[in-house]
Amino acid sequence: MRHNQLLKEKVYESVASVLPVTVIVLLLSITVAPLTAGTLVLFLFGALLLVIGMGFFTLGVDMSMIPMGEGMGIQMSKSRKLWISAAVCLALGILITVAEPDLQVLAQQVPSIPNMTLIMTVAVGVGIFLVIAEIRMLLGIPLSWVLLFFYAIIFLLAFLGPDSFVPVAFDSGGVTTGPITVPFIMAFGIGMASVRSDKNSSSDSFGLISLCSIGPILAVLLLGITYHPEDVAYTPVSISDLQTTVDAAREFAIALPVYAKEVVVAVAPIAALFLLFQLIFRRFQRHQLLKIAAGLIYTCLGLILFLTGVNVGFMPAGQLIGSSIAGSSQKWLLIPIGMLIGYFIVRAEPAVQVLTRQVEEISNGSISQRSIQYSLSVGICISVGLAMLRILTGIPIMWFLVPGYAISLLMTFFVPQIFTGIAFDSGGVASGPMTATFLLPLAMGACNAVGGDMMTDAFGIVAMVAMTPLLTIQLLGLSDKLRQYVDKRRRAGMEPASVQAIWELEDDIIYFDVEETV
Repeated sequence: MRHNQLLKEKVYESVASVLPVTVIVLLLSITVAPLTAGTLVLFLFGALLLVIGMGFFTLGVDMSMIPMGEGMGIQMSKSRKLWISAAVCLALGILITVAEPDLQVLAQQVPSIPNMTLIMTVAVGVGIFLVIAEIRMLLGIPLSWVLLFFYAIIFLLAFLGPDSFVPVAFDSGGVTTGPITVPFIMAFGIGMASVRSDKNSSSDSFGLISLCSIGPILAVLLLGITYHPEDVAYTPVSISDLQTTVDAAREFAIALPVYAKEVVVAVAPIAALFLLFQLIFRRFQRHQLLKIAAGLIYTCLGLILFLTGVNVGFMPAGQLIGSSIAGSSQKWLLIPIGMLIGYFIVRAEPAVQVLTRQVEEISNGSISQRSIQYSLSVGICISVGLAMLRILTGIPIMWFLVPGYAISLLMTFFVPQIFTGIAFDSGGVASGPMTATFLLPLAMGACNAVGGDMMTDAFGIVAMVAMTPLLTIQLLGLSDKLRQYVDKRRRAGMEPASVQAIWELEDDIIYFDVEETV
């Protein structure tokens, strides 16, 4: 009964997340972007699967992925032999990345490099940086300096690599942090940080996702420089000609076993590693193991339904909407419409639901789900608008990435550390399956309609989506920091100081610390 009630609540949350995007697409289909009847039916079926799938997925994550990750993280932090925990992190990063469904899709779009070569390159990058994230956390190294160091290397390599390969490299950092890996790695980091008693332990709960997103970018840039790819192409979405609703149902029936296999393959390494962990450490009791097993079933079922719905239902609609608007006489509408879709679509990302809930729990409610969701929505709204602008004008992606990351990295030295970790984690979390299967086809359809270069103008929207939350969430942290300082002065009977005085009296500022809010 308890599970049924929780599932009902999760489904209601899913409806609230998916409904705005569904309404927007329906309005577009009868105004500026007419859809074929078959495509519209696929989209509506897909939206239904999204709602049900997200409900099962979020419930399953709460029951399985989060307890598993936290338990393993706590145990690894207690290990006195660093090389053992480092080896576990390396293996964990490689195993969960190799099976990530979004990475499989990306590999198929780069025919100049064998699929397994690209997949293993990305997987090793994630594994190595998961080890680096663990060492940073154990040694208490500030996240800001680590990010600054590695992003400096990234942009140096980006200028040395092939222009057509740079968007692929940045996109790889987004697709590797998918709905399977994000909840587990986040919980793993929370577990590792929980055994520490210093004031920065709560802040260090976040940051693993951000560092795991850096590894693939560096690895793929190095691969592009050494492999010298000549043909980096994208395979457009094929749109089926459907005559009846039975034909639409058949499309889902054909796709369902395919995505079921992908999900099982993705979850199996995590389950196997957890089983080995349990056999060695005996950390969980029998009733806990039964709950985790039930949660894994819910997680798999939810993700199968979600991926089937979004790939079969949303991908064709995204491509047709993009090509219809960009091919019209009012192609400039692509920018505001893209911004509107971006604002709401991030709320339908399953991993975003997990992130916002974890943030509120770790901060004891001081950072609300609503504030993080709003900041993410504003960030994705801006990023999609800029991506559509790039398609219409052909502006190189580096003109946005370089200043965007430069400002983001500079802000890390002025905002509370916990917001830096959340912001850079959010960049990877926001660029999930909804981005890959709706926004990317939207960009591809628009780019094809205006005759642009697919790889330099449209490919890279995942990178744009991953960048803007770094700015908006850190701005949220900056406003929180200034508010706390003003409140402190007001309680002391002082007049609010100017912004300049706030920075001059840096030592007097109450930095956000979870321990102080309890």
